[in-house]
Amino acid sequence: MTKTIGILTGGGDVPGLNTVIRDFTLRARKLGFNVIGIRRGWGGLIYMDPNKKEMNPEHAIRMDDATVRRVDREGGTFLHSSRVKPTSVTKNPDLMEFRGLSFDQPTDMTEDVIKNLQNLEIDTLVAVGGDDTLSYAVHLHNKGFKVLGIPKTMDGDIYGTDYCLGFSTAISKAADYITQLRTTLGSHERIGVIEIAGRNSGFTALNAALAAKPDRVLIPEVDFDMDTLLQLLLDDKKKNPSGYSFCLTAEGAKPKGGEQVYSSAQVDDYGHRKLGGVGKLISSYISYKTNRTVMSEELGYYLRAGNPDAKDRIVASVYANITANAIAKGDHGLMASMKDGRYQMTPLVEVLKSPKKVDVARFYNSDRYHPIFENFESTEILL
Repeated sequence: MTKTIGILTGGGDVPGLNTVIRDFTLRARKLGFNVIGIRRGWGGLIYMDPNKKEMNPEHAIRMDDATVRRVDREGGTFLHSSRVKPTSVTKNPDLMEFRGLSFDQPTDMTEDVIKNLQNLEIDTLVAVGGDDTLSYAVHLHNKGFKVLGIPKTMDGDIYGTDYCLGFSTAISKAADYITQLRTTLGSHERIGVIEIAGRNSGFTALNAALAAKPDRVLIPEVDFDMDTLLQLLLDDKKKNPSGYSFCLTAEGAKPKGGEQVYSSAQVDDYGHRKLGGVGKLISSYISYKTNRTVMSEELGYYLRAGNPDAKDRIVASVYANITANAIAKGDHGLMASMKDGRYQMTPLVEVLKSPKKVDVARFYNSDRYHPIFENFESTEILL
């Protein structure tokens, strides 16, 4: 009997997901496999009723060459996504809609996930996602189901790989946006604060800073002093013939003695509150201290939106193909990765060590809130 492979995308979207879906489907079918796309990530596998064996197109679709032929021409994921954690499901409106279920206490629905995979006759599952999505893939693997992973996150902080899908596009878009903001900052001779992605790690902020050259950059690995930052930005502004200065901050950066800033009290299934607002906090402080208007911008979803750049298109294609090849060899419990500039498959369990952190001693001046430019020998093209 022909082996059937499932594929899903979980967590936040990034540019390049549709390329992964397309190229994996084409390669897997060429190798003689059937492919089923699971809709809405892990959510799709709990929204399905395990007591019904027939495939519901609301939750899963059969994939062929025609289905995926043009999907890579757009960003996002046409299979859709979710932040559902099947080991800890609570009140979920989609569960009510599709199955009439609601839980007051966190409930493990892994048995339903496995039963639904079996009902679909899926032999092996490919999970495309960040550390949350892939951590559940490890759990499923430990339960005995065959799983492989493909890493994606614009934070670039997943263990087991030097590159995560979506990272290059995110920092390229950030660099372009930051550069354009210089005209407004210069026109009004203002201080600006720009907030960017980065919950636990400063890779996105630091690489965007290397590309766009803000005066200062703040990362989650190093707490900052408000007054020191203010004085640095005032000095930068004074030295600039155009009369402006600006700081780039990761959303997870926090002031000394303070905590990370959250935009919502709501907690998702993985225990995360939504970060956002440290840029406004800094801007308000500077405005209060200087009695001047400060420009505050939050990039947010902009970095996820749109089409992938050339690097993310290529990486997506290669990750898809080497994953399909691994399945053809009978491998599982692995993740597509890049290490030392080479593509390879690595143990999926590595993701449980996430998040990776910036090597502060090598790449970041903690006193000046600035990248260190002297230590790039033998590093990858992106930190």
